[in-house]
Amino acid sequence: MINTPTNQLSFSDASCGTGLKNALAMPRAKVISTVSDSGIRGRGGAGFPVSVKWNLCGLAKGDKKFVVCNADEGEPGTFKDRVLLDDFAALVFDGMTIAAYAAGASEGILYLRAEYAYLRDGLEEMLRMRRKEGLLGENILGSKLNFDIQIFMGGGAYVCGEETALIESLEGNRGEPRNRPPFPIDMGYFNQPTVVNNVETLAWVSCIFEKGAAWFKDQGTEGSAGPKLFSVSGDCQKGGVYEFPMGITIAELLTQVGGDDAKCVQIGGASGRLVPSSEFNRRICFEDVATGGSIIVFGQNRKALDIAENFLEFFEEESCGQCTPCRDGNEKLLKGIRMLKDGTCSMQRLLSLKDLAETMQLASRCGLGQSSPNIFLDVINQYDNEFELTSDANSEPECRIGA
Repeated sequence: MINTPTNQLSFSDASCGTGLKNALAMPRAKVISTVSDSGIRGRGGAGFPVSVKWNLCGLAKGDKKFVVCNADEGEPGTFKDRVLLDDFAALVFDGMTIAAYAAGASEGILYLRAEYAYLRDGLEEMLRMRRKEGLLGENILGSKLNFDIQIFMGGGAYVCGEETALIESLEGNRGEPRNRPPFPIDMGYFNQPTVVNNVETLAWVSCIFEKGAAWFKDQGTEGSAGPKLFSVSGDCQKGGVYEFPMGITIAELLTQVGGDDAKCVQIGGASGRLVPSSEFNRRICFEDVATGGSIIVFGQNRKALDIAENFLEFFEEESCGQCTPCRDGNEKLLKGIRMLKDGTCSMQRLLSLKDLAETMQLASRCGLGQSSPNIFLDVINQYDNEFELTSDANSEPECRIGA
């Protein structure tokens, strides 16, 4: 069930193939400039300008180029991409094909989350129909573009939501992040130039080429153009998938979903930020509180330490173990939260844990370890009235990795 303030998503009146047909009628340079004029930034959370990524991949040298759709929607509290793949997959495939035209790619891969395996048969059938209708294959819609798409099933690893870990998985390797640079646009899938875009990003691209760059640019803020899909869950009356313009305040969003009395909101899933009610006037956009789309509402009866413990249990389980700060650091932060709950944590240890969390943000290899300390820091900085520290630190070892 899709809930929106207007009872209709912008995708609902978009038609399959129209945006693609319009794009293929343009020179590649015009496609890039149209995307640039729209101001669209990646909807997966990082917010990298889509036009820049496509243009750089198009300029990169390689024997073959690829477009990868990241459908490994593993962030807790996020389910909007599942809705798009279930109801609007044609627009996602149109977007992949437009990206291929702009970047000079000949092969596309939809990396589908393992938990979404039930969607695969329907997606495969749609790909077969698109080939029959001339929307995939050779000389698409009478153009010179040759491009096809295959589906690859993920293995259920959270870390593969990170684009280089996803590429490692595609290559048949263990899903572990790569060092960057080089970036995928230069050396991605099998060391060839590769565009990696999120499901929602590609669907919006299709709408941009059907409705125009100005239609998209006129919504949102100066630095965060366009509408955005949000997965809303938790302690609210009307959870679901909503479309709002970028720049909406947290308070405005909560009013729409029936969560006005919230204690705090986790913006961006487990790896995001815990925003207290005193800051609900903040805007959801790249200039303020950025998110890939997850909005988890916590009511007044929720305890901040319980929230932190839940998320850190998740991170401890999902760390790929490749780098020490993330592998060992999440375990120690979780232990620290449990000590705070038990009333056995001293100020000395808490300060040491805070230093550890800040070190993890700087030293971890990928976004998982860099963002997992967020919840620990948010809770101890914002909800220190919910725990007490012990004054007895004589028996406590210094809290450092390896200790």
